Formats: sequence, C-alpha cells, structure tokens
Amino acid sequence: MVAALLVRGTSETRRTRSSWRVAAALGAALLAAPVAGLEARTPPDSFADLAEQLLPAVVNISTTQTVQRQERSGQGQGQQREGQRRGPDVPQFPPGSPFEEFFKDFFDRGQRPDQAPRRATSLGSGFVIDAAGYVVTNNHVIDGADADGITVKLQDDTEFKAKLIGKDSKTDLALLKIEPGNKKLSVVKFGDSAKSRVGDWVLAIGNPFGLGGSVTAGIVSARARDINSGPYDDFIQTDASINKGNSGGPLFNMAGDVIGVNTAIYSPTGGSIGIGFSVPANLAKPVVEQLREFGRTKRGWLGVKIQGVTEEIAESLGLGKARGAMIASVTENGPAEKAKIRQGDVILTFDGKDVTEMRRLPRIVMETGVNKDVPVQIWRDGKPLTVTVRVGELDENEQVAAVPAKADPNTNQRGGQSKVDALGVVLAPISPELRQKFDIDQNTSQGVVVTEVDQNGPAAEKGVRPGDIIVEVGQEEVKSPADIRAKVDKARQAGRKSVLLLVDRQGEMRFIALRIDKG
Repeated sequence: MVAALLVRGTSETRRTRSSWRVAAALGAALLAAPVAGLEARTPPDSFADLAEQLLPAVVNISTTQTVQRQERSGQGQGQQREGQRRGPDVPQFPPGSPFEEFFKDFFDRGQRPDQAPRRATSLGSGFVIDAAGYVVTNNHVIDGADADGITVKLQDDTEFKAKLIGKDSKTDLALLKIEPGNKKLSVVKFGDSAKSRVGDWVLAIGNPFGLGGSVTAGIVSARARDINSGPYDDFIQTDASINKGNSGGPLFNMAGDVIGVNTAIYSPTGGSIGIGFSVPANLAKPVVEQLREFGRTKRGWLGVKIQGVTEEIAESLGLGKARGAMIASVTENGPAEKAKIRQGDVILTFDGKDVTEMRRLPRIVMETGVNKDVPVQIWRDGKPLTVTVRVGELDENEQVAAVPAKADPNTNQRGGQSKVDALGVVLAPISPELRQKFDIDQNTSQGVVVTEVDQNGPAAEKGVRPGDIIVEVGQEEVKSPADIRAKVDKARQAGRKSVLLLVDRQGEMRFIALRIDKG
C-alpha cells in the first residue's frame, strides 16, 4: 500500500506533499501494528498481588528419619578404644549448605560404627489442595521418613504433624494429610497444564534452602520434556529459579492455578541455572486423586514391552512416516496377548488417541480406566487393523516400556560361519560352543547367532554386537544364515532400503532396522 501511494504521486507540489504525508502515516501505522494473528502483550508490572494471594497455600515440609551408622572405610577404621566418649551430633544445615558434608565427615571420624542411629532431617515444599488438610508434595521429599517424622509448616509458622496418605515413585508425587482443627487453610487448585504455552509467565513458590516462603518468576521454556527419570516423563521446563527445598512446591500460571509440581533441576553445581522441571498438572491431578481414594495408584496395563519406530523401521514395514510404538515382546496372559496383539505390531492409536511417538503410549495407557474395553489400531502386514483390548491393572513392579533363494554375491562362507556384507555381520547357527562363548541360555533354540560385527557396517551403526541372536528378518522366523541371506535378497528385490531384524540379547527382544541400500 505504501509503495502504491508513492508511485501515484503527481508533479503538483501540494499533492506530492500530501501523498508523502499519507504514505508516511500509513507506513508508521503498519510498523506499529502487531503481526497478524498475534495480540500485543506486555509483561505484568508486578507479581505482588498474585504472590500475596498464593503464598498462604504453599507450605514448608520437614522430615526426620533414622539413619543407621555405617562403618567407614579407610585407614584408622576400628581403632577407637573401648569406652571412648561419644562425639557430638552433627549440626543440621540446610540441604546444599557447603558446611553440611564438612561437618558430617568431621564428626563421623570420632564416632564408633556401633553407636546408636542418628536422626537426619530434610526440607521441601508442598501446597494445600483441600481445606480438609490434603497437601501435595514430591515423593522424594518424604521418602524414608519416620512414621511420625513429617511436619507441615504454614506461612504463619503454624505446624502440624502430617500423615502419609499415599505416594507414587513413578511420577515422584505424594499426598499428605494434616488435621487443621479450627484453623482455616488457604487452598489452591490444579489448572489445565495442556493450555500452557512456551513463553507463558509462571511463578514458582517454595522453600529454598529452608529460608521460608520464596517466590520466583519466569516463563515456560519447553513442554513435554523427557529427562529419563521414569516411564511417564512429560515435564514442563521453566527458567523460574527452582533451588534445593523447592521440591514439591507449585508452579503457577497467571490465573493462580497450579500447572506443575516442581520436581527437578538440571545443574552441575546443585543450584538453579534456569533449567527446572515440573510434573504437569494434567499428569499429577489423576495420580493425586487415586492416592486420595485408594492410598495408591491404579494404572492401566497393556502387558507389552515397546520400542520406538525409526525411519528405517517405518520404511521396512511400509508404514510411511515414523510413528507409533512397536511391540518388542508380549507378556504371557496379559491384556495384549488376550487381544491377539503380537510381537512386531505397531500401535498407532489407543482408545482413540494418536500414539505419535513411543513414549506417549505408556502415559495414554496409564490414564485409561482399569477393566475398560478400548479400541487399539495396530499396523500389521502392511495395513492397519483394529482390535479391542480390556485394560488390566499395572503391578508397580511391572516394566512399563521396553529397552530399547539365491546367495548374496557379497556373502561368503568361513568355517561353518557366513559373512553377510550387506548387514556387516558374520553369522552361525546356535551350537554348544557358541552357547558357552556368549552365555546363551540353554532354553534358547531359535535364531542365528551374530559371531562378528564389521565396525564399519550397518549392524555396528545400530549397536548390534557379537552374541546377539537374530530371531526374525522381515517379521519372519529365521533358522539359518541362509534364511537371512534369502530374506535380505528378497527385501532388495522389493526395492526396500532397509530390513527389519528381531534381535534377542540375553533374553531381551528388540527390533532393529538395518540399511541394505549401501554399497
């Protein structure tokens, strides 16, 4: 528009000046206008009103536990004389204090290993979700505490002994109960963490270093972070400072709703460097509700071990783009086996929810009601198939996800072994000698043993190693090196760029896709 106005100027001075004025005004307006579809937003002038409203619901949690003294190793151990006077107790410092380890080591030097256990303390945070006295915190804050060793302190320094209602190590959450009597408690509520966006303002409130209620502000730095702490990792990352003692405290949005439970930080020093992680409210809320109702979690269970679908695996299965969760093994008599789901299937949707990647499936199954019949779409034999699964209940000891024709002209025989250059491996049938060499279980009778791996070949790139047993190629059983050569050749003739192997490694099954289009 500006350019058009400039072009349309005339030789008359007044009209030219007028056109320039209009063009300049429009240009300034365009520069000042927000990008289409975005609202102009400014940071809040202050968080004071919101902090004042929320602080009373955030509590300090202190725990005590009995620590058995253990014999110290090193020179001088056991040299204390009988009847030696007991040394003083170690002074208690806030976790992370530079004096903590120094004094512990100093006082332990003069103590006998058979002396009475000492009581250790730790600090954390929590928040009240119900005026009846229910308090949410992290499992690691109260883990190992003595039966009467959990104390909840309110902002006004009122203290209550707390009872542990339930805890869940997989999400690092715990629910406590205090008896407030006539004390009126301030409460906060869980919000919808799915609505939080990267860049949104957040407040973290807790008790860092035992100093009392403290507020820090920041933004949502990232969503759905997996920090390898458990099968349900789906953390909100924030740069709001989270220090030691903040664990279990809430992460608030600007509406005052709890969108996360502050749980972990990434730090080489133990202090905040602006990378903190919170369990999202949408994951925490159902866990807390189950702890309140049952004293434990009741999670859905499918009875499978799974692995991710790589581009090579997707190509080898004719799946197109990489997506879903691949079944590496099926638990005997589990829900999946009863529904006829089998090894090598790829789960695409579960109960109508897309499984966009492997790690999403455990969370979807966890949130599904026990004994509920749900549709599951799988990929098998190059086409989608829908089965119905009755979801079981997860035993807390269960593992949730898995570990991860004619001869080929590039193949040759060596002393009963076959080298397959297309894969970069040397293969041999299972024999007593190989069982002993690679510690192969006596009950393992199916498959072909990898005896050598070319460090520059496709197998080495994917982590295949000597002692692995190739059970299937292209989702078909193999019993000899010749079977493998034939199936590799068949895949090449079909125009495949990779071939899918099912590999048994010390009893753990996993699928590996190897490129066969090189060389």
